[in-house]
Amino acid sequence: MEKGNRFFDKVVHLIVYKGKAIETIFFLGTLLCAACFPFVKVNYDLSKYLPQFAQTKQALDVMEEEFGYPGLARIMVKDVSLPEAKRIREKISDLEGVDVVIGPDRTTDVYMGTPFANQGFAGLSLDSSISMDDFYQDGNALMDLIFVHGDDSPITRKAIDHIYEIVGMDRGYFAGSAISSKEREESITKEITMAIGMALVIIWLILTLTTTSWMEPFLFIFVMIVAIVLNMGSNLMFGTISFFTFSTAAILQLAVSMDYSIFLLHTFTHYKNTGVEIKIAMEMAVKESCRSILASGATTIVGFLVIAFMRFTIGKDVGFVLTKGIVCSLATVLLLMPTLILHFNEKIEKTAHRSFLPSFDPFARWMNRIRKPMFVIAFILAVPCYFGQNMNAFYYGDDAIGAGPGTRVYEDTKAINEEFGKSNMIIGIVPNGSVVTERQLTDALEDLDFVKYAISMSGTIPKGVPESFLPDQIRDQLRSDRYARLMVSVNSVQESAYAFSCSQKLEQVIKEYYPDDSYVIGMTPTTMDIRDILTDDYNKVSILSLVGVAIVVFITFQSILVPILVIIPIEVAIYLNMTLPYIMGDSLVYIGYIIVSCLQLGATIDYSILMTNNYLGFRKTMKNTDAAMAAISKSMLSILTSGGILTVVGYLLFFTSSIQAISQVGRLVGRGALLSMILVLSLLPALLSAFDHLIQKQQNRAGKRREKRRLRYGKIKVRSKGDVDHEEL
Repeated sequence: MEKGNRFFDKVVHLIVYKGKAIETIFFLGTLLCAACFPFVKVNYDLSKYLPQFAQTKQALDVMEEEFGYPGLARIMVKDVSLPEAKRIREKISDLEGVDVVIGPDRTTDVYMGTPFANQGFAGLSLDSSISMDDFYQDGNALMDLIFVHGDDSPITRKAIDHIYEIVGMDRGYFAGSAISSKEREESITKEITMAIGMALVIIWLILTLTTTSWMEPFLFIFVMIVAIVLNMGSNLMFGTISFFTFSTAAILQLAVSMDYSIFLLHTFTHYKNTGVEIKIAMEMAVKESCRSILASGATTIVGFLVIAFMRFTIGKDVGFVLTKGIVCSLATVLLLMPTLILHFNEKIEKTAHRSFLPSFDPFARWMNRIRKPMFVIAFILAVPCYFGQNMNAFYYGDDAIGAGPGTRVYEDTKAINEEFGKSNMIIGIVPNGSVVTERQLTDALEDLDFVKYAISMSGTIPKGVPESFLPDQIRDQLRSDRYARLMVSVNSVQESAYAFSCSQKLEQVIKEYYPDDSYVIGMTPTTMDIRDILTDDYNKVSILSLVGVAIVVFITFQSILVPILVIIPIEVAIYLNMTLPYIMGDSLVYIGYIIVSCLQLGATIDYSILMTNNYLGFRKTMKNTDAAMAAISKSMLSILTSGGILTVVGYLLFFTSSIQAISQVGRLVGRGALLSMILVLSLLPALLSAFDHLIQKQQNRAGKRREKRRLRYGKIKVRSKGDVDHEEL
């Protein structure tokens, strides 16, 4: 143990006295990660994160092997005649990456003079049950597209650009998963850049109000930018990250880990003001703050890391990247920031200014007066909010990551649905066999009242015409060596109770004709699998997060009761945060629900730890109510700074992102931080004061255990975080 302390002292000494070497290492590392960042790929397809045991994942693997992994689109052309619509459809059909285009000329004799075999897929005659109104109304033509490759394939996106040129952006309306994916990719970088830029400005203003030097905010922000670049560039080790991670990791890392810098600098300032030589003051500051910073980082890491245990592997993607971000922030603060503080110490002193904030003592006295009503209100809210959070209307699949109101994709989708009704493409994969059975299945599917049309090779090709008569290009669209593909258009959105019911009915019908080795594929069945997996993931992840944070707090305070009291205000804040969407009638993205629940616990538990540390420190010389007021006053500045930054960053994501999932996560993060601040400042002091007698008993027993260890090892053990009076997080 003594050797460990000597080693720690040597490391701290190297950090302080080898500043130039550390600066050089971080400079080179930052340049390298900045160069790597453009090569990190971003995935927008939620189905890629399904576990291998999921039925949809197995079906997608079969379809990708046999027919490819198709992207989908829906196009409406305004003010167009049937012959012109046919020409547009043919031009689109000829594009590289386009597999199938179903348009209005499928239902009429507009092209009857064209030789059958040269018309490609459009030459196949559809069943008479398909109406002209499904594809052409009042001069508006509708086309359903299936691409050869996936939604996020470069070939698909290039084809979409050509489609824009063929149709014209002024007369065309474009919807579908492939269109949404392309628009997300083009907008996401711009939106995140704007959000981070605005966040930096607002964070600078917050730090200017809460610090006492004009130089300090710039130093804090610079250190965090270095940590963010290190994290985002090192994502190259994963090859590809999710759009969700790409959109949120940098800005959340900025907000969550700013506290570490603030605490180190303020601890250094405290020692420097005692008259100690500047480098010795920094050594003392690093030694004292290191344990608290690491303990604070540990709670956040636990909150992020448990997300990686989700079976829906986007959790692993988000959890690992955010955890790595906190590690980068800890390393940057503990290694780089000391040398930067020493380097710019003179400028920090020259730009010093008086504090802009008043004393928080009056607020602390007011909080003390309302502590009992707050205790009662929190108790009354906790139980209904616990159950209320599960009553939200949730989105699970592609609709959850779709563009929000006001975006072109959203408005175009709405316009197409109003003109032609909803359309949801579901694909059936069945083994090759009897052509008669395949035709009977096609007829049975078309007889379902929610099916607009069903297309298969045997159900579409005119009777008496052998499949061998058709060119390979046409035959490959609906049949491979082992399987046949059926394309079914369902009159529903992709995600709703009705859509789920339709998908289940489709699967039942297909299984009646092909009980074995048949599959149903599409956004709706994929969403159903995601729903089932995520619902189970939440129970596991929430328990792991709670237990993990409780263990960290237990180690910190060496008490069983204190972790319970510390966690209660944060858990009540989480329940209330997640219940408000139900009260307001908003739908909630389930991925965001899981991730923010863990994030809010891991990121804001530090407020409770800080308040409890200060309370226990003041309790040594004060009565419980006086200690509670003093702890509120002392903790207020740090909690407002940290919580204010997280609140601002969250709401910036909410207001700047056009992607519903990102926007909702931003609002949940911002509102969650605000609620956590309120409850820590009001409910926690009441809890600490009410259970003071039991807390003091456990603290005394912990003190006796530490004294025994001191006598056993013949030296004074370094005090734990629970014994240190903290001024900042």
